[in-house]
Amino acid sequence: MKEQHTKTFPPAVSRRGEIDPFIVMDIMSAAAELEVKGCSIIHMEVGQPGTPAPRKARENAQRMLECDALGYTLALGLPELRERIAVHYETFYNISVAPERIVVTSGSSAGFVLSFLALFDAGERVALPSPGYPCYRHILSTVGIEPVIIETSDSQRWMPQVQDLDDLNSNEGPLRNEKLKGLLLASPANPTGTMLVDDGLQNIAEACDRHGIWFISDEIYHGLNYDVPARTALQYSENAVVINSFSKYFSMTGWRIGWMVVPSHLVRTIERLAQNFYICPTTISQYAALGAFDGIEELEEYKAVYAENRHLLLNELPTIGFTKILPADGAFYIYIDVSDYTDNSADYVNRMLREVGVATTPGLDFDSSRGHHFVRLSYAGTTPDMVEAVKRLRSWNGK
Repeated sequence: MKEQHTKTFPPAVSRRGEIDPFIVMDIMSAAAELEVKGCSIIHMEVGQPGTPAPRKARENAQRMLECDALGYTLALGLPELRERIAVHYETFYNISVAPERIVVTSGSSAGFVLSFLALFDAGERVALPSPGYPCYRHILSTVGIEPVIIETSDSQRWMPQVQDLDDLNSNEGPLRNEKLKGLLLASPANPTGTMLVDDGLQNIAEACDRHGIWFISDEIYHGLNYDVPARTALQYSENAVVINSFSKYFSMTGWRIGWMVVPSHLVRTIERLAQNFYICPTTISQYAALGAFDGIEELEEYKAVYAENRHLLLNELPTIGFTKILPADGAFYIYIDVSDYTDNSADYVNRMLREVGVATTPGLDFDSSRGHHFVRLSYAGTTPDMVEAVKRLRSWNGK
């Protein structure tokens, strides 16, 4: 008699998917459901411009649709786009970057995946500031790399300090045999909008070189700075890996196109990974990105709207009870301490959405230990929307 085997179906799935959700996308979905029901929603939850891609970018895309087969490009991207990005560094930062060091990616998200896989092995440790963009730690965890959280403070503009790196790489203490392999930070930052000021970026870059750890500089909000000039890590370190995107300043979120600048000896490693993971970035988006560089005047007009929105909110929010704000240096975010009103930011933003139609993001998305006291507002929308949001929040009893 044959032995009977009991089979279970479906089989177990990978634990890689057991990561926290990207909460802002859940808020965005909830807001969309309310809009379908006829509710008026002011979108301050998602970090994307409410403006279209520059006209030249759209014209390029239309032209390519009409006359090109839009096949694969090289895995590293269109040579002419890599060259144009190199010109961008000359124009904006007055530094020379070889086009051969530039890798075009399917948005900055692909840049993070490629850099993590190229630089770190499973089990190695990478430091991240908190609060910070949640997908950093989620992607790291998914590929088996350990995120090491550096808790920052408002007194330090929510930025990590050189002393943090020194402490984490000390030869003493319980972690002496588990030193960092990398540091990732953004300046301007998400969710706080703050930046490394004065010599802060240079000091961090030099500290990473001194400790022999990789420095990944997320510069996707460059161009969206107001009172503080933006500097690139490439000005201070030949070893830094820079990730940027056409999503924010260039107003091309849905086109999913970005770039990396990597040390020369890493290019072939990145290329092999890109070939296998993505084949190439989206072709039509690459041609559109070429046109985006001819739309700087248009983009500066968009930026002027963000600056007006920022000024309005920083002046008006304290008058309606939101007084614990560190002035935002860049990007299009304001990070508010709402501990006077709640110790549950997830419930707080849900009530704000459903009671007055203002969609925001709970700090828990960015800081799992302290984020229950914070809310992020995005001011990338229109100025009339920002005025309306202030009006609704002024009369809201949930404050």
